Amino acid sequence: MTETAWNRLSAAALRALAARDAIVLLPVASTEQHGPHLPTGVDDFLCSEVCRRTALELAPDYPIVVAPTVWCGLADHHVPFGGTFTLGLATYHAVLRDLCRSILNAGFRRIVIVNGHGGNIQALATLTGELTRELNAPIATTTYFMEGREMMAEVLEDQEGVMHACEAETSMMMAVHPSLVDAARLDAAFGPSFDIMGSLVPSLKMFRSFADITASGVAGDARKASAAKGEKLLAGCAAALAARLRAGEPWSTATTPPPAAR
Repeated sequence: MTETAWNRLSAAALRALAARDAIVLLPVASTEQHGPHLPTGVDDFLCSEVCRRTALELAPDYPIVVAPTVWCGLADHHVPFGGTFTLGLATYHAVLRDLCRSILNAGFRRIVIVNGHGGNIQALATLTGELTRELNAPIATTTYFMEGREMMAEVLEDQEGVMHACEAETSMMMAVHPSLVDAARLDAAFGPSFDIMGSLVPSLKMFRSFADITASGVAGDARKASAAKGEKLLAGCAAALAARLRAGEPWSTATTPPPAAR
């Protein structure tokens, strides 16, 4: 099996991959409360797993590396429940800038920031442009559960995509980290629906704590979760992202090729 994890490869192996114009996936996630039945590392674990699977789908024919996951993001809305780390926007920008600069300095030219946390989406939409200008490099961004949204709607019973600590996230955790799912607390793992896509639509809005939305810390119904569903969700998201990268996206739609790393 081809090794794709940055931190399991030697510097010499990484230089060789950079010389082959390998894509670098930079998973970004969050460490935050996930209801009564899941650990705080859900977004970290799942985003890392999707990136690992995506790389395995592509390697060795398409050179690719998965950088270590950024485990902290923008999660102010989860703070009232406890167990949550969060960064300010300026700090998050600085962290991503320095990590991307490190990847470029290592000789790589193509970076895809793969997000696994809803609270990061709006910031990344803006920061991608900032990073591209600051680093003079074509930084791309996606959110893994948006890549697999159509597939997710077919697999899930009560929701069309990821909410929070829900049928989707609980199923995926059951598939990859079953020992971290507290089955004894599943009966309490439900809450009102939360439309991530709708929350991103420009309209009259104000900041709301997740505690104002759900008393349990869950959005959706985790009681419908299963490991079988989780395996389908993880495989589907990885396959969807791999297919786009295999097709040369997003660079195939760029007007100029990626510049050489400085």
